[in-house]
Amino acid sequence: MEAPFKSPPQVSTPTLIREQVEQAARILSPVWPLKTFIACNPLQGLENLPFDEAVAQAARLFQGCDTRPEAEAVNRQLIKWCLAFLDEGQATLLMPNRSLGFYGAWKRLALFDNQLHQGNVAHQNWLSALPDEPEEAIVRCLEKLAVPAADQHQFLTHALTQLPGWAGYVHWRDCWQQPVANPVNPITVLEFLAVRLVITCLLWPTAIHHLATLTVADGRVAATLAKLKQDEATYQQTLLGQVLPHLNQLVATPPRPDAQLAFCIDVRSEPFRRRLETLGNYETLGFAGFFGLPVRVHEPADGAVYDSCPVLLKPSHDIYQKLVSNRPVDLARFWRGNRALQTIKSMYNTLKYNFVTPFALVETLGAACGLLMLGRTLTPTRSVRTRHALNEAIRPGLPTEPDLTGAPGNTGISPTEQAQYAEGALRLMGLTDNFGKLVIFCGHGSTTQNNPYRSALDCGACGGNHGGTNAQLLALMLNAPFVRQTLAGQGIHIPADTLFMAAEHNTTTDEMVLYETPQLASLHQPLIDPLRRALASVRTANSAARCETFGELEKERNPVSATERRSSDWAEARPEWGLARNAAFIVGARRLTQALDLEGRCFLHSYDWRADHTHSHLETILTAPMVVAQWINTQYLFSTLDPVAYGSGSKITHNVAGKLGVMQGNASDLMHGLPVQSVSSADDQAYHTPQRLLTVVVAPRAALDLVIGRQPILQKLFFNQWVHLVALDPLENKAFCLTGDECWQEVIG
Repeated sequence: MEAPFKSPPQVSTPTLIREQVEQAARILSPVWPLKTFIACNPLQGLENLPFDEAVAQAARLFQGCDTRPEAEAVNRQLIKWCLAFLDEGQATLLMPNRSLGFYGAWKRLALFDNQLHQGNVAHQNWLSALPDEPEEAIVRCLEKLAVPAADQHQFLTHALTQLPGWAGYVHWRDCWQQPVANPVNPITVLEFLAVRLVITCLLWPTAIHHLATLTVADGRVAATLAKLKQDEATYQQTLLGQVLPHLNQLVATPPRPDAQLAFCIDVRSEPFRRRLETLGNYETLGFAGFFGLPVRVHEPADGAVYDSCPVLLKPSHDIYQKLVSNRPVDLARFWRGNRALQTIKSMYNTLKYNFVTPFALVETLGAACGLLMLGRTLTPTRSVRTRHALNEAIRPGLPTEPDLTGAPGNTGISPTEQAQYAEGALRLMGLTDNFGKLVIFCGHGSTTQNNPYRSALDCGACGGNHGGTNAQLLALMLNAPFVRQTLAGQGIHIPADTLFMAAEHNTTTDEMVLYETPQLASLHQPLIDPLRRALASVRTANSAARCETFGELEKERNPVSATERRSSDWAEARPEWGLARNAAFIVGARRLTQALDLEGRCFLHSYDWRADHTHSHLETILTAPMVVAQWINTQYLFSTLDPVAYGSGSKITHNVAGKLGVMQGNASDLMHGLPVQSVSSADDQAYHTPQRLLTVVVAPRAALDLVIGRQPILQKLFFNQWVHLVALDPLENKAFCLTGDECWQEVIG
């Protein structure tokens, strides 16, 4: 609907504009790039509102766009310039002067863009006279568009929400990204808005008279919320009905296990843990998959560097992976083969992206590439194995191990710091006594082909990377004599026969790889062999269950082969389900849920309230892992409710844009949620059940009151009903739900 403005235009100052832009940008949710793509609440900027009110307001802001030809023309031009400026290596010709910032670089080229000024001399003169500072340009544009001062905030907010994906990515670069020294293409929300408003002045000078507020039928929003709440109530009643009878079993101390395996809290770990526990004297625990280690990892082969910790943390240590071999000839052959592989890849990419050589490349390698594509299509698993075999022939693989001592100029992690990290991890997961003979830290990652969203299937706690390195680091620390001596002084006595190991769980194929260690003595080898058999059995069972969810289970078919095919197939839109159907975050001892089939819908974090006298461990769990789980939950929730406005539409029409995100087709908003294939089993059939996160905590209500009282983030999430909180009070053996008016209400089972 059109909104007439009768008040006279007023002049704003650059300082006031900066404040207004900052306020308008608060509506945006940050959009991470593909290489570190993580889940985020698309309504993150509205979390200060009650959930129902936020959903209604978001419907007006985001669930639709201005379809006027002038508005679409402005969007097309802004997308074009964003692509050119923000490119991360896909373009062969880079936009010049990017170091000057988005507005500065654009201003120097805008005069040469006939699509902007359309040959109009007055437009050209106006462009050439633009000020050098973006805030001054915004002031001038608001004057030219005759936007009254009283309506400027609404106008700027409307301008940002027309392309919330691109604006959200710029918001991430501006406010969320770790500071980068001398960035090659710096950009701020202020610059983004300045360019948009200049384009609007040229292509849509009457925009103020058509300031649209999308009207969404109140009945549609109300019906969505009603269905959501009905599903939430049904699930809560079912889950608490299963869990409450086991609350009084938490006092018993279990016998010493043969092996303890600490998994990531990821919902995909729950079915694996449940099946493994039935196959031997095994105990499993849940902990955030980076294992409390804020590290940046350097890979030896390709020189890749990545932050293996939550994206909201800044790495404190640089860890260099080192090749493990006792034979110098093996190391020499590895580096010789590695140089050959890197040369081949570099030459191919140069020929592929050059202006002239792609034609000759097609003529030369066309037949071979055609055969390769045929193999990848018809026999994907064999094709992947063949490629791996060729790589091995050129560069034989060698195992790697993280080097705690660091590199020249980098001290790594000192012994004292190792002891601190080890103690923090053990206490937070409640593993301070009754250690098994084997304690295995299990990181996780995924393996998929041709999937721009593959980092979304890896470990979110490791910044969208594989978590095996972090598991190796913690195992190395806890096997060190100095660390064990220090822990003993802190009251954590680790038996001399306890060995710590690392493993990595491939969530796409359910293969579990145990990292070998030279400390595998005869005392531990008899435990390792049956554990390997148990892990293989769990893999088969989990693969069969996954095949059933995909409708692929056949009696004569090998489920392990089926999951390997999905992992290897470059045309597979659903290599795995990721964290679809997530519903609850349970904080407590594993004995509470060990006998239950939670259907892979629960984040499971180990916690012992009796050992947390200051409630600091509970505070950490609720303000870090639970907040991340809430982001995951809301991303799946809203991507299911509206796959276009909050998701990324269909994978079939995805187009990778500048190696930083995906668009639909060749020019669209930057898609910032999950593809429909991640949340639906068919175009018209949802697989994920959208509902808010149910957090169940085994702790006295008084402890929860203290923690919530200290943390504004928890007050916002719980009191505004973004997260439902249930306390399983062990002092009363009852369940209590925290209501929106900040009161505890007993839940009757």
